[in-house]
Amino acid sequence: MSSRIFQSVIMQMKDATDRCIGVIDSEGYVVACRDLSLIGSRIENIQGLAGDIPDQLFVAGNRTFKLLGGINSRFDYAVFTEGRDNTSRCICILAAVAFNEAKTNYEEKHNKATFVKNIISDNILPGDVYVRAKELHFVTDAPRGVLLIRQVDKSDVSTVEVVRNMFPDQQRDFVLSLDETDIVVIKELTPGGDDAKTLEELAASVQSTVSRELLIKTVVGIGSVAGHLRDLANRYKEAQVAIEVGKVFDTEKTIIHYENLGIGRIIYQLPTTLCEMFLSEVFKKNPIESLDQETLYTINKFFENNLNVSETSRKLFVHRNTLVYRLEKIKKLTGLDLREFDHAIVFKVALMVKKYLNSQNINH
Repeated sequence: MSSRIFQSVIMQMKDATDRCIGVIDSEGYVVACRDLSLIGSRIENIQGLAGDIPDQLFVAGNRTFKLLGGINSRFDYAVFTEGRDNTSRCICILAAVAFNEAKTNYEEKHNKATFVKNIISDNILPGDVYVRAKELHFVTDAPRGVLLIRQVDKSDVSTVEVVRNMFPDQQRDFVLSLDETDIVVIKELTPGGDDAKTLEELAASVQSTVSRELLIKTVVGIGSVAGHLRDLANRYKEAQVAIEVGKVFDTEKTIIHYENLGIGRIIYQLPTTLCEMFLSEVFKKNPIESLDQETLYTINKFFENNLNVSETSRKLFVHRNTLVYRLEKIKKLTGLDLREFDHAIVFKVALMVKKYLNSQNINH
């Protein structure tokens, strides 16, 4: 990868000088050069020629060389320019500055992404987060959002590049590929802004772009905002939970925010044995399975319309008395009168618990 960075710098310097500029590795092989025909050729005994030179600048044949890196660094690369005169020396020194800067920027960006990936994967000790952040000049307490983008039905390796192009500031924002289907976006946010709205708009934009360019359907989980680097792992887990809970309770949604999961988040964390016990206690007279699909549809419509009999009957296109009769029938079957708020809450939770148990049975 460094050779590509070096070659890019050389191409940008072409108009500044007509001297041939190139870079060799520690074995003497030319890895980047203005003269493309020299790439892959070898300069013999380069280690011996370099020797122990204080300023890392030396002459060999008709070329001037300068080692890249600090004075005490190991010899990994050296820049060379055509000629042995002062002009060659100046060009060589300036080129070395440019190469060192490009190499440092690339490595820092790469190392930052690896660092963030280790944090969200719990592959780094909490105490090491501070040390590594300082080494990488990372702002630790900036607010950051976490988006988990999951490709569904089919996946494409190009998706990560499509998403990465949407976040050009790769020193502050990170797009990480975790596996074949999952991509994580760590987005640094502006303090004092509407973070929830910003993240949902970003999620919608990512979905639209991936769908338009690759025809891939995605679902996006959003964690709550991380106020510190050490919080990223938990926020990533929240985004995972958002997707999993959304699959159970909000199947029509493709963007799910952890903070909007409500009671579904609590139910999802309960043991299945406790859920089964709850259902058996609620439905003592008859099990929930005794309710047919039409009755369940009526119940869901009643909840959607905030327990309003008149509004529900209008939405169901039935007479008000017909709906009242159905509610009475439900009361006889279950012992719960949905027109009473407390009974309605218990029944609503029971329906969600049943949904959760069904999803667990499918998964197993």
